[in-house]
Amino acid sequence: MPLHLVVLVTLACCHVLGLLSAMRALFTARSSQGSIAWVMSMITFPYVAVPLYWIFGRSRFLGYGRARLAGAAELAALERDLAGHRADVSAPDRPCAACLGVLERLAGAPFTAGNEARLLVGGQATFEAIFAAVDAAERYVLVQFFIIHDDDIGRELKAHLLAKAGQGVRIYLLYDEIGSHALPRSYLAELRAAGIEVHPFSTTKGWGNRFQLNFRNHRKIVVVDGKVAFVGGLNVGDEYMGRSKRFGPWRDTHLRLEGPAVTLVQLSFAEDWTWAAPGLPELDWRLRAAPDGHMDLLVLPSGPADPLESCNLYFLQAIQAATRRLWIVSPYFVPDKEVSYALLLAAMRGVDVRIMLPEKPDHIMVYLASFWYLRELEGLGVKFFRYQPGFLHQKVIVVDEALASVGTANCDNRSFRLNFEITLASPDKEFVAAVTAMLENDFARCRRVTAADYTARWFGFKTAVMFARLLSPIL
Repeated sequence: MPLHLVVLVTLACCHVLGLLSAMRALFTARSSQGSIAWVMSMITFPYVAVPLYWIFGRSRFLGYGRARLAGAAELAALERDLAGHRADVSAPDRPCAACLGVLERLAGAPFTAGNEARLLVGGQATFEAIFAAVDAAERYVLVQFFIIHDDDIGRELKAHLLAKAGQGVRIYLLYDEIGSHALPRSYLAELRAAGIEVHPFSTTKGWGNRFQLNFRNHRKIVVVDGKVAFVGGLNVGDEYMGRSKRFGPWRDTHLRLEGPAVTLVQLSFAEDWTWAAPGLPELDWRLRAAPDGHMDLLVLPSGPADPLESCNLYFLQAIQAATRRLWIVSPYFVPDKEVSYALLLAAMRGVDVRIMLPEKPDHIMVYLASFWYLRELEGLGVKFFRYQPGFLHQKVIVVDEALASVGTANCDNRSFRLNFEITLASPDKEFVAAVTAMLENDFARCRRVTAADYTARWFGFKTAVMFARLLSPIL
């Protein structure tokens, strides 16, 4: 076939593929603006737009729902047992009662009673508690992180897991293959050689999902024997221990849990494991109240396989429920229009709306995009603070004296729609007071920033901010 005919046929195929992809985007894009942008670009310039769409334009994680169903028969008793541990959060005189009911519907599970949650501030406290729990394991350990590095703390984790595997304890390790892309095969091979089951989350698993490169499993979970669980912002890396010369001290928060909420955290891990690996591990699904447990806790897993945008709706509900105080701590602040408007309305209601962000960037585009929202929101009553001593990575929300949450979700589109996340929320007065006191200490180490931090910058910086904002749906 002549070269010019080969070129014409290739171009025709590109445009046909662009048209077909545009039709798909028309029915599946997350917003009308996104639908228009993808349709126009794929029709007019499919050579670049089509590959970008199939990597960045997917709005749903395909197949994960079937993985959930695969374990349903083994976990059917869990739903029945939950009724006996359900917390009564519907009392009309309870602060934020209507809000708590909405959160239960988002989670697809109730607040459970009889829990104990302890704040772990910083890497030292977090990994000391995790390693102590792993060392005390008798039956199994579940480990899931977005990032695992082969550095000092990564090798320390490996040593503890290898020691327990040598004692006959079953170990299951799940990691995100994008977040842990630098993890050498030798690290994983050593774990597997000891009988530890290790799997990547595999967002590209299956022929129809091979382009799902933009989704991430961002959860950080450790469960020991179904009795103790850990959830929070810390990954496994020396930077999380404050050993990075670039970032210095690393400010992060984790939770140590006991009680029925542990079983629901374990369920989140099991759903991810069932997607990534063949079969569901034999786990202890009994619901146990903590020895001194008095806290009501909600476990809210969220992700792109959910029928609703659960994480985004959680932020919206928390913002709308605030009457006096709304403090949000997130290292990555790139909210969508709905969350931005909700923050503005909260400030207009007279709510003390504070956003705590890092001073030092680790992802430059996300850092730049945050300046746009500073310009847009600060002048109307939303107060912004930048943490000074080192890098801020915790993900925490406080609503009045009525609710506090700690988890893995940031206030950005990636957490709202692209990442698998997990959040722990509680209306317990002592827990809310402890989280509030922790953040008051953090705010004392921040500097207040205003819109002038953007408006006083030179033109090139503002241009970079505007460009970063255009990329906010995929940051």
